[in-house]
Amino acid sequence: MGIEIERKFLLRADTWRAGVTRTLHLRQGYLIDAAALAAGLARASVRVRVQDATAWLNIKAARAGIVRDEYDYAIPPADAERMLQTLCNGLIEKRRHVVPVDDVHFEIDEFLGSNAGLVVAELELSAADAPFPRPLWLGREVSQHLRYFNVNLIAHPYAAWNARERAGDETC
Repeated sequence: MGIEIERKFLLRADTWRAGVTRTLHLRQGYLIDAAALAAGLARASVRVRVQDATAWLNIKAARAGIVRDEYDYAIPPADAERMLQTLCNGLIEKRRHVVPVDDVHFEIDEFLGSNAGLVVAELELSAADAPFPRPLWLGREVSQHLRYFNVNLIAHPYAAWNARERAGDETC
């Protein structure tokens, strides 16, 4: 069984850019999307991702929190491209920057398209309570906020967020 322990943060500065060691281009879509999850019709999101020359099918438990069941399977890139074109309701495109800090690799996702302007840092941990460095550029944690889940950014992209949502008001 696959378990993902992931924390997600907003950024308070772009000084992280000086530490980038690698940048990847990602495109992804969902076979089971936010509408199905919100209606209770599914218990997991199913994502297709193309990352440079590789492709993955990902199944992730549909619940908030930093610990979730997750399964990843490599698939032929041509199949992934076809799925993105014919089976997904919208796409997310982003640049993922890898920024090592001490022994932790932060993944900084810089969204493109209708989510341009949104930049979040993610890190995967070995345990929910595992310590990790807190560089000065790391801002407020949003791991529990569904608005920042990629599956939800297709249905309600950053470009459509109102001022309160962009300011981090979680009552919206």
